[in-house]
Amino acid sequence: MTASEQELAQLVLGSGWLTRALTVVRDSGLPDAWIGAGAVRDLVWSERYGDGFDPTAVRDVDVVFFDPMRLTRDDDRHATARLAAAWADPPWEARNQAAVHTWYAAKFGGDPIEPYRSVAEAVATWPEYATAVAVRLAPDDRLEVCAPYGLMDLLGGIWRHNPARVDVALSRQRLARQRPAQRWPGVVVIEPG
Repeated sequence: MTASEQELAQLVLGSGWLTRALTVVRDSGLPDAWIGAGAVRDLVWSERYGDGFDPTAVRDVDVVFFDPMRLTRDDDRHATARLAAAWADPPWEARNQAAVHTWYAAKFGGDPIEPYRSVAEAVATWPEYATAVAVRLAPDDRLEVCAPYGLMDLLGGIWRHNPARVDVALSRQRLARQRPAQRWPGVVVIEPG
């Protein structure tokens, strides 16, 4: 584990709420399941640049998993319901990354995308480098980190557009909606362009 991964592990495992969520995900039976994106960013930036992490402010807990045998949106709903049955509190949102290609163009427009071959390949397309991070608990309770671009932006408080899948216009919409500099004073926003 790198020094950055150890730093992230300390923050994540220091949160009883996120540790419980990670335990629920690990024990859910969903294949290759991780928590990523906003929940991880919110924890890190709230602790470092805000007033501390408040789980009630988390908009959704993005759970990604990889199951090439179950490719329907119903499977995502069933996965989300499985998590909610284990712990009703978090606003779970489970998405099978093996199925994203079946609905992405219809939801976001543009050309169809190629199927992802792994969770890591999917995470690499997430909208900002700081949110292109996912974590999970190993069976021995050790934190595993999936960060295709590293952890510099997440740990350093940098909001930067990831052009892998999201265009500049959508990135600007996300920036206006998320308001990172207002929510977390000290976060540096690099305007998409």
